[in-house]
Amino acid sequence: MLAFVAPGIFGLAQNTKPATKPADSATPAATPTVAHPTDAEQPAADTYVIGATDTLTVTVWKEPTLSGSLLVRPDGMISIPLVGDVQASGKTALQLADLIATRLKKFIQDPMVSVVITQIRSKIVYLLGEVQKKGPVEMTPGMTLLQAISSAGGLTDYANSKKIYILRNESGRHQKVSVNYKEALNGDGALDLLLKPGDTIVVP
Repeated sequence: MLAFVAPGIFGLAQNTKPATKPADSATPAATPTVAHPTDAEQPAADTYVIGATDTLTVTVWKEPTLSGSLLVRPDGMISIPLVGDVQASGKTALQLADLIATRLKKFIQDPMVSVVITQIRSKIVYLLGEVQKKGPVEMTPGMTLLQAISSAGGLTDYANSKKIYILRNESGRHQKVSVNYKEALNGDGALDLLLKPGDTIVVP
């Protein structure tokens, strides 16, 4: 029995052998901190600014206990073993990876950290009422009222365009912002309001 089992175990061990870090000193050292999108839909690691409620995947090379999927808390922080709370909101993925690596140097030699933004939830506006597609809409940089309504397929035939308004949370206080939709649609750029994350556009 051992004669048959041993080769199988040996083969399995070979297949699961982890990749080794290059030891040749002549080989250029790997960049200590990297953050790279996994596909074309991922935001740019060096430009997208992380916000509260976004979901991140933090990977520390050869440290599975320090790696995993993390939700950015409402206070903008994430928690990582050994490091504790780290400010994620307001930083790009590259900046956050560099910050985590710097904190980990107290415990790990030359830590290699990657940060990938897996879900964007902080840059969302919502459309309710008489629009073709109700619900959340992912914001684009500089998105305006008209752009958001257009991305929702436009107004329905029953929409009252004179009574459209925006619900906005400013420093914990709710505001109702009146909208001049027709004037904005006629080309008055000053009335095509610039949206903020979390805005809710209500179309009666």
